[in-house]
Amino acid sequence: MIKRTLFFSKPYRLSVKYKQLVAEPKGTGETKTIPVEDIGFVVLEHQQINISLPLIEELINNNVAIIFCNNTHYPSSMLLNLNGHHLQQTLFSKQINATQPLKKQLWKTTIVSKIENQATLLSKLNKDHKKVMYHASQVKSNDADNREGAAARAYWPELFGKSFIRGRYGIPPNNLLNYIYAILRAAVARALTGSGLLATLGIHHSNKYNAFCLADDIMEPYRPFADKIVFDLWNTKETQELTKEIKMELLKVLTSDVIIRDKRKPLMVALTSTSASLAKCFEENTNKIVYPKWDI
Repeated sequence: MIKRTLFFSKPYRLSVKYKQLVAEPKGTGETKTIPVEDIGFVVLEHQQINISLPLIEELINNNVAIIFCNNTHYPSSMLLNLNGHHLQQTLFSKQINATQPLKKQLWKTTIVSKIENQATLLSKLNKDHKKVMYHASQVKSNDADNREGAAARAYWPELFGKSFIRGRYGIPPNNLLNYIYAILRAAVARALTGSGLLATLGIHHSNKYNAFCLADDIMEPYRPFADKIVFDLWNTKETQELTKEIKMELLKVLTSDVIIRDKRKPLMVALTSTSASLAKCFEENTNKIVYPKWDI
């Protein structure tokens, strides 16, 4: 089921009544209601939004990811359900005790999928994709030769021009990429917790200051689908600013179509398949994680 993404960029009072989210724009006296069970993500962008604790509890109980933005309007934190699966303790144990060989093979599969999706995107855009695709065939266990980085050095200049350098603090469209990746990261973390996994414990990323290492691992093959949305916006919009309209377009990454298990599904639904397959990998000690592909 496709869940709704709610985006609040103005002062609101948010509460819950009869399992409905009640949204009241401040100063209007009007209210709108949305069934909590229909919601997947709530993005709170304005600093003058009031949200009640009973609503937060209801959202968390329904595995809704609540994304908070800072005073510069970028996603900066999120709330997730920590009890999202009936076999959670068993899955935690399997995940914690996963062997290094398994994690290395899982990372290889992840990077191969990411590079292949990058190359396919370039091909769909009638750009040179052969250099990027070559690296996919050369990935070793744990990506020991850093083919991910080599592919990126060929991918980004081909996608956005030779002068483009991908960086968190770089020039636009880096700002668009930062925003859409933050949304994607939240969606991945939500799917992982829903499958009973610890989003903190990565298969490759291991920064002790990062609470979402596994989300950062698993989102890698999904990044090119976000890149496509940014590319389309960058080539059709004349603004470099993250306006409300641009942000709403970026949020559409969650409902964009991908192919997974040979079926077309919205990206947010595909994430559930990926996270469930990863949980099975930990349970059975197999490297059969499922990632999305382009429809070609």
